[in-house]
Amino acid sequence: MDKLRALEYFIAAAEGASFSAAARHHNVSVAAVAKLIGALESELKVKLLERGTQGIVLTAAGTAYLESCRPLVQGLAEADEVASGATSRVRGTVVVGVQPVIAQECLTPALPRFLAAHPEVQLDLRYFMRPTEEQVRGVDVMLVIGWPQADDLVQRRLGAVSYVVCAAPSYWAAHGMPRHPSELAHNNCLCVRSSQTGAVMDLWRFQKGDEDVSVTARGTVVADNIHRDAVRDLLVAGIGVGRILEWDTHHDTRFAAGALVPALRDWTSPEVPPVTLLHSPSVRRIARVRLFIEWVTQLFADIEHQRHAPAPATGVPRWLKSQRQRTSAAP
Repeated sequence: MDKLRALEYFIAAAEGASFSAAARHHNVSVAAVAKLIGALESELKVKLLERGTQGIVLTAAGTAYLESCRPLVQGLAEADEVASGATSRVRGTVVVGVQPVIAQECLTPALPRFLAAHPEVQLDLRYFMRPTEEQVRGVDVMLVIGWPQADDLVQRRLGAVSYVVCAAPSYWAAHGMPRHPSELAHNNCLCVRSSQTGAVMDLWRFQKGDEDVSVTARGTVVADNIHRDAVRDLLVAGIGVGRILEWDTHHDTRFAAGALVPALRDWTSPEVPPVTLLHSPSVRRIARVRLFIEWVTQLFADIEHQRHAPAPATGVPRWLKSQRQRTSAAP
């Protein structure tokens, strides 16, 4: 039995909660994974994995064995990278968990440059919303908007997401463009739900100098965050007013064409969700992961330079802790 390969298959199966995940990761058949893990269990005379409703799960013995052998296998892989680093380019797969909005607005437009510079690095992009045990499993690096709760992961603030109030020219012509945030209370304001709590984000806060204004936004449409594009399309159709990400003003051609017109640009939001990079402490030592971390950090530094106004570093907002259905209802 190839003991090292058996350990690699076991670790990948445990992290991916399936033999098929391990097979994909190592580019082998499911039967090959199952056979080698079975041989490992026979040698140890102990059951490491069992089938559960959500895939395979670790037994108590499997959990203890994983905690003991994973650092050893990782250490050997790191030693191989150090030994070969002077004579070979960085290669291998980096698994990136990323929220769709970050992938669409920031990551995907820049990835051709990364792939051209590092042709032997493969990126495995995965849907990711929050650092739950299930979504973190098997992922090297995570990119998330908001205030993630993950004490066991390294967290690095890369930037922030600021909002722009906008509407179609036809809507502004019919209802008048607001000169003060308080005038938004008399408009049809389209809202989205927080991807972190599910609360309707209807408390729109504005700040200019010493003035701090909060507006409770009300309108005919509320959409989950994943359907933010639908809200943007409705704004273009002249249905109402919305808050969109400042990233959109750089990448959406409809702004350049005048289909959406920003308002209240001299006001800023005192609650800007940070863009956070998450990873386990150990992966930073892997050359290909370290390379991606350094690249994506510089990418967001460049994005921050394009910002209309500097985004403040804000703490966790009160509504995030209140568990209310609407952010305006937070005490």
